[in-house]
Amino acid sequence: MEQVHPAPVSHRTAISTSRAARSRELLYRASEAAEDADGVLSRAQLRAIGIGRDRVAAHVRAGRWRLHGRHTVALHTGVLSDRARAWRGVHESCGDARVDGVSALQLAGVTGLSDQMVHVSLHHLCQVRDIDGVVQHKVSRRAEGECTLPGLPRTPPALAALRAAQWAVSDRAAALFLVLPVQQRLVTAEHLREAHEAYPGRRRRALVAQLIEDAADGAHSLGELDIIPLCRRHGLPPPDRQVLRRVDGRSRYLDAYWKEVGLALEIDGEAHSAGLEVTFDHLRQNAVTMQGDTVLRMNLIGLRLEGDAFFAQVSTTYRSLLRRRR
Repeated sequence: MEQVHPAPVSHRTAISTSRAARSRELLYRASEAAEDADGVLSRAQLRAIGIGRDRVAAHVRAGRWRLHGRHTVALHTGVLSDRARAWRGVHESCGDARVDGVSALQLAGVTGLSDQMVHVSLHHLCQVRDIDGVVQHKVSRRAEGECTLPGLPRTPPALAALRAAQWAVSDRAAALFLVLPVQQRLVTAEHLREAHEAYPGRRRRALVAQLIEDAADGAHSLGELDIIPLCRRHGLPPPDRQVLRRVDGRSRYLDAYWKEVGLALEIDGEAHSAGLEVTFDHLRQNAVTMQGDTVLRMNLIGLRLEGDAFFAQVSTTYRSLLRRRR
């Protein structure tokens, strides 16, 4: 029987097959590397894999990949996720860029923040340029332990909250960036205090320190809170402080009380938002009101930021009650 031999493979076909295999291997390695970054890599990362400028350009022309700046390549053509946008902010900023401030808080899981820009910090010696969708902040130095988180370069939540407060456009926003991570149990007030001691920053030092103390120990802060200047500015006589009252058979303390008109002021510290404290506060307020007194409430951090607005309400209520008693 005549033996049939396979047709010889040409040298050109062998080279083509080898190139195709090599291309598939590179694509697999790139996809694997981009998995933790939601589908984006930097040109430097692609070069390290073996995919240079020409291959990138070929994938872009073919409609498989898309460029998102000078240095960022998406291995797809869809919309970038929040995490991918954060990686883009790092890649485009270069240097020692790290996701920081409010963006790092969002990535850590803080809810209730709506900033869509990606905030990154860079050492003050690094060059910066305008990048669409990215806000760059220069820092004088890196804090100890700042660069220890794995994966996406980002600052730990406590330091991120501190810097977000220092970079905020208003004192109200600064308070929000410090309060939310504590309320949502991502950091403790002690973590914020330690971060502030290690990295005090240049902006809002006094306010940030006071807000941290308010979050750390509201009851202690209430005892030291001097509301007399606010009373004077709004024409109010000084109230009695920490007045002991019997409410429902229990001893209760009112933070401030104007006996002559039956007006009580309750200033809630951070502890009032924890667990069942809100329920107990409502019971106490209702019981005081049932005894004929008027109760106004404000929270401690709100008092720091909007003290005059709150005390304008107190003053209006005091005068209204005074007129009724005459």
